[in-house]
Amino acid sequence: MTNGNTTQQPLLEVRDLRTYFNIEGSWAKAVDGVSFEVYPGEVLGIVGESGSGKSVTALSIMKLIPDPPGRIVGGQILYKGTDLVRLDYTDMYRIRGKEIAMIFQEPMTSLNPVFTIGMQIAEVLQAHEGISPEDARYRAADLLTRVGIPDAEKRLDDYPHQFSGGMRQRVMIAIALACNPSILIADEPTTALDVTIQAQILELMLELKQQRGDAAIILITHNLAVVAEMCHRVIVMYGGKIQEIADVFELFGNPLHPYTKGLLASIPRPEIPEYRGKRLVAIPGNVPSIMNLPKGCKFCTRCSVAIERCFTVEPPLVEITPNHFVRCHLVETTLSTPRILDGQPLQETMSL
Repeated sequence: MTNGNTTQQPLLEVRDLRTYFNIEGSWAKAVDGVSFEVYPGEVLGIVGESGSGKSVTALSIMKLIPDPPGRIVGGQILYKGTDLVRLDYTDMYRIRGKEIAMIFQEPMTSLNPVFTIGMQIAEVLQAHEGISPEDARYRAADLLTRVGIPDAEKRLDDYPHQFSGGMRQRVMIAIALACNPSILIADEPTTALDVTIQAQILELMLELKQQRGDAAIILITHNLAVVAEMCHRVIVMYGGKIQEIADVFELFGNPLHPYTKGLLASIPRPEIPEYRGKRLVAIPGNVPSIMNLPKGCKFCTRCSVAIERCFTVEPPLVEITPNHFVRCHLVETTLSTPRILDGQPLQETMSL
């Protein structure tokens, strides 16, 4: 899948984003200097193991970082030229849900247990669309039907505890899609769903994106098969930093970072005869604690090809081939004037 919109102005620009958490007097750098763009009509995938900073990046865009202990300490999040980091609560309220919506990873903690499903969907519609309660209820039922919940009209009066985990996830998707947002951030949107419903939900997300010409999706997932099917570009994160960015075909066909290679090598491939009956390749070790990340490359403690420099010097994120960026000392660029995405840190928005 390719995207020809990267010559347009981006819908969203994340510049040197830094989100830290104060843990017992020390600052944990959950997101540390992340920069990327999202273009009209694009599906941007973000992959990486748990603890890589994917969800914190998404919550930072929505300005939903709990403060304390978390805080956006630096960088910019530009939505159509407006820096969301500097917006107050009222202005951000107008954008959140209407212009930028998010499907959260944990539906059990994202739905209010004391309000009916219908009230929680209608609330979004009435707040941002200004429609009557009757129209909001009708549209809420239609949304539930579209995400695969039977007897939607009756289920509007049920409470979250009366739904299964998968059905609660579908309700969260209905809420996020209610106002047809310009940017949809989907954090593991199909985790609790069976394969058939997964395909239906992903198709629905793409369908609603196409209904709004400038809409885009940021898809956070562990499922690389979904990334290969849906995404135009892919960001690989590890240790709170971007390790590789490339077009989806380029990333799957020519992965350059050792971490990306490890992720792709762990995918089961039963359709290929030489892979049958063999153990999957696993990345050794575990993701290091966010409070004790390596000084140099964040992946150096698990990398089989690391050299001495990797343990002491953080590599920059460099353009290796056109629009293919990699953070690795061992990968050399083929370009005469490569771009480096790790610029000078922007002035901090808040002091630590």
